[in-house]
Formats: sequence, structure tokens, C-alpha cells
Amino acid sequence: MRRFTAILLSFITFFCMETGVMAADDVYGLSFKTIDGQPLPLSQFKGKVLLVVNTASKCGFTKQYAGLQKLYTDYKDKGLVILGVPSNDFGGQEPGSNGEIKKFCEVNFNITFPMAQKEVVTGKEAHPFFAKVRAEQGLLAAPHWNFYKYLVSRDGHLVEWYSSKTTPDADKLTKAIEAELAKKP
Repeated sequence: MRRFTAILLSFITFFCMETGVMAADDVYGLSFKTIDGQPLPLSQFKGKVLLVVNTASKCGFTKQYAGLQKLYTDYKDKGLVILGVPSNDFGGQEPGSNGEIKKFCEVNFNITFPMAQKEVVTGKEAHPFFAKVRAEQGLLAAPHWNFYKYLVSRDGHLVEWYSSKTTPDADKLTKAIEAELAKKP
């Protein structure tokens, strides 16, 4: 199975490179809205390491909010920003309004990192950030469930992506964040 996956990834990467789908543009031209409806241009994070996570309040992975908050608390003074992006795309696990989501995150997990308003993260209607992930990194990088994580370098380029099963305290994620933080802006 691993061999098949490796071959498939190679084919997808080759196809994307041959068709020009893999763009080298940074994410700073993209924008979200905050959970309170205010503009949230990613350009405000220039020089920071960014971890974008599609989230949901009623998911088996929702407890990852606690780990994300700890990660943010531990590394924010070194230049890490976590951006939570609620989505109802998977199993209807984020049915609430933006206000309800915000309250849930504050009351249950004391979330202090930035949260975007609820967005579509898959398909033709996907927010441009997630469409860019898919275009640059291929189908496997697109969110397939809640709590996919996307690490963006200080210069605004996607470094790596992690599935829902990669917890916020996973060594591979922590080491990747530390490596990006060690790079000068």
C-alpha cells in the first residue's frame, strides 16, 4: 500500500508540475474574515510562522483545540501564529454560528489564537487558501477531515501539511515548527 501511495504521489506531483498547477506564490495575497467578521489578511502575518487548521466543535478531534492552544502559548513569543478555520464540511460537525463557535472555543478551551469565520474548505467552493493548498500540493494535501494542519513559512510558503491524526504535540509537527521559527525572516 505504501508503494502504491508513493507512486500515486509521484504521479500527482509530476502532473501538477507539468500543468503549472504548483505555484510559487506566497499566501500573503489571501484573506479570511475573523470570527467576528473583520478583515483578516494573511499579509499581517509576514515574518511569522503560520499554522492554519480547519476546525470543528463536534468532532472526535475537537480535543485538539487544547493542544493547539498550548502550542500557541508555548511558541507565540517566538513568532508562531495559529489560525483556526471552522468548517462544517465533514459530517456537519460545525453546525453553529460564528458567535456560537467563538463562545464554545473560549469557554471550553480558552482559545486566544486567531479564529476565522466558518468557511468551506473542500470542493469548488473552498476558500482560496484551501484551493491553493490543493493546487500546489495535490489532492492528498486537501483537507479530508477536520483538524488538518498547514504549516506556512515566515515568507508565506506552504512548508508541510499534516492530517487530523497528527496531534498538536506530535514530535514531527513540533520539530517542523521549531525549524521554521529558527529561520530568520
